[in-house]
Amino acid sequence: MAEIQAFKAVRPERAKAGLVASRSYEDYSEGELTAQLEYNPYSFLHIINPGYKFQHRIKGEQRFQMVKNRYLEFREENIFIQDEKPCFYIYRIETRENSYCGIIAAASAEDYEKNVIKRHEDTIAHREILFKDYLKVVGFNTEPVLLTYKDNSVINNLMAEVQGDRPEYEFATYNKETHKLWKIENAKVIEQIKAEFGKMDCLYIADGHHRCASSYLLAEESKKNNPEHTGKEPYNFFMSYLISESNLKIYEFSRLITDLNGHSKEEFLILLDEWFRIENRGYDAYTPSKKHHFNMYLDGEFYSLYLRKTNYEFTDSLSKLDPYILYQKILKPVLGIEDLRNDKRISYVHGKNDLIEIKTRIDKGEFAVGFGMLPLGIEEIKQIAEENLTMPPKSTYIEPKLRSGLTIYEF
Repeated sequence: MAEIQAFKAVRPERAKAGLVASRSYEDYSEGELTAQLEYNPYSFLHIINPGYKFQHRIKGEQRFQMVKNRYLEFREENIFIQDEKPCFYIYRIETRENSYCGIIAAASAEDYEKNVIKRHEDTIAHREILFKDYLKVVGFNTEPVLLTYKDNSVINNLMAEVQGDRPEYEFATYNKETHKLWKIENAKVIEQIKAEFGKMDCLYIADGHHRCASSYLLAEESKKNNPEHTGKEPYNFFMSYLISESNLKIYEFSRLITDLNGHSKEEFLILLDEWFRIENRGYDAYTPSKKHHFNMYLDGEFYSLYLRKTNYEFTDSLSKLDPYILYQKILKPVLGIEDLRNDKRISYVHGKNDLIEIKTRIDKGEFAVGFGMLPLGIEEIKQIAEENLTMPPKSTYIEPKLRSGLTIYEF
């Protein structure tokens, strides 16, 4: 059964929340990043980019320690405050297209070990260890792991009741999003929510596999180093954002390849013909409408590719996934791309960006061919997790993407 805990979040005082909150570091252009660091002294980016204070790029353990130093400065200056008693936090994001609402809580590292928290992606060992070492030095979580669960009417009703009150935070951002956060500090409501999650057989990782794995490694290491370990210490948990399945938005990733692996256009199409029924769509931007249908942009023209199901054998849930089919029948055997994470010949464009970007980048000569497909459904993702399988890298782009710095979990 899934275990979650309320916790005493460290967070910005109300007036500064919109100034503190930041997008993911990688999401900023160089110009945006410089402007934020230069003109916004409250931005959480000062904590995760601590070398800016000294105009120096810092790496490794020195950076970890300086992240902690900048964080402590925010605490000392009362930019960050800490709640006096454990709470859950409802975090709502309203974008131009969608609205997302979930609960920020502490999830159990032991549940990850016991497969109560189920995963669908492989993690890379050295990245797990690196982030575990980072967490050990800084002593806090700032980015919740995105966990999803089957829709629950009791939880929905409790959340709706809390949202009838004035939010603790309410601010808008430059990309026309509205962010709201409510504290749940009523002990009865907290216990009701905990009880509902306690009835659930499992939770599923939607986003944050490496963060989850690293938090588990830290819990195991801390347990070994603590002779008085009880299982209730803060290091036994990690910050999570719990959101119902129906409230997630799942996009696909398109694949862009720099060259045809030495094949001419004609040779390439003939090789694809073994596994796909190919139709040249010319200048009509074809978008797949069914599973196992793909779009392709090559040499100024769009193509539809339909899997020849009489040739292809479905053996398990993984074999049915379109990203896996594309990898097994085109990317690996024809284009020679085996390592989807590290091969420099492949790049990815998430499905929020339409075919125009793919066409533009290929027409510019940056890439030779691009492939698109339908996004995966939540049931496909869950089935992969249930069968202890792992999807190819960049199979899903999942929203919401949360702002950093609004709630921090110390351990």
